[in-house]
Amino acid sequence: MFHPDLFKDKVALVSGGRSGIGYAIAKMMLQLGAKVTIISRKEVPLEKAAGELAAFGAVQYKACDIRQTEQIQAVAQQIKEKHGRLDILVNNAGGQFPALAEMINDKGWNAVINNNLNGTFFMCREMANAFFIPQKGGIIVNIIANIYRGFPGMVHTGAARAGVENMTRTLAVEWSCHNIRLNCIAPGTIESSGLDQYPPPIQEMFGEAKKAIPLGRFGSVEDVANATCFLASPLAAYITGTSLYVDGAQHLNSDVMGLPNVIKSFLNPG
Repeated sequence: MFHPDLFKDKVALVSGGRSGIGYAIAKMMLQLGAKVTIISRKEVPLEKAAGELAAFGAVQYKACDIRQTEQIQAVAQQIKEKHGRLDILVNNAGGQFPALAEMINDKGWNAVINNNLNGTFFMCREMANAFFIPQKGGIIVNIIANIYRGFPGMVHTGAARAGVENMTRTLAVEWSCHNIRLNCIAPGTIESSGLDQYPPPIQEMFGEAKKAIPLGRFGSVEDVANATCFLASPLAAYITGTSLYVDGAQHLNSDVMGLPNVIKSFLNPG
């Protein structure tokens, strides 16, 4: 299904492309013939990732804070100078932290909403105006999260990702006249570098949660990359405005209170 020239002559932009899911998506698109730009906030690890990815194809990078419109516009300008077009945008950048809702202060709430929701919209808007609308064509894949039954323990990112999902549906209709397709990927628990940021008790909770996943395992970054490449390819030419859960049916069968219960155990030991 994925032949080596699937994305030949296509130009892709992957945010959060220096590690984890974003890195895997960039790598797979390069292997399938795309020219790829990766962005993230920190230039040193971004440069290192680009150096590794260069073994698979034509890759460039630029440090960018997706909360800053001017920095996004600078990325668009670099892509325009290098390639003259953009065909695929993958919005993977994001960040959050585990916390009970009543303990999230204004700064923490605004930081996650600004990054995960506002930043994703800014990326969509700027790349649509710079490339997709004038070209009369483009593909956007937004990486969200398992928000099917809420996101206890991470209300800030649950709200942001739900906003991105609705935004995706809205823009899929509004921009259909420009031949722009937008879809979401909703990963479950994925074994990647992103899990390393959590303390041991939460990682242990993830281990217990694995038992409740109908397919009996966590996802891999390649699972998410495969789904992303499918939605970005001509194979999905008639799919827009939808969300694809890549989670082994975790959203249908898992205890969503696992994370907040672990947080409560920190606050009330014994």
